[in-house]
Amino acid sequence: MGLSKREVLHVAHLGRIHLADDEVEKFADQLSTIVDYVNQLSELDTEGVEPLAHALPIHNVLRPDEPRPGLSTDQALGGAPDAADGFFRVPRVIDDGSSA
Repeated sequence: MGLSKREVLHVAHLGRIHLADDEVEKFADQLSTIVDYVNQLSELDTEGVEPLAHALPIHNVLRPDEPRPGLSTDQALGGAPDAADGFFRVPRVIDDGSSA
């Protein structure tokens, strides 16, 4: 089953991709091959097969989330290039309109 030029252009539009005319034909062939393969997968008998979130039996490998002491204000601000009154000082990034 081949995808039409219109279908390829629609997929490109959804992906915000501009395609040249020669690319449309190239991708029509490639996308058709992918769709044909997915259609083959839909023919498999999956009766009794449990749905999986992952192909491998993976378990949570993270450590338990336990509270512990954090940095003091002096430690946190120790490497800051500019600090004042216990806060990081950073350049203004939002114009409040007063300079206009």
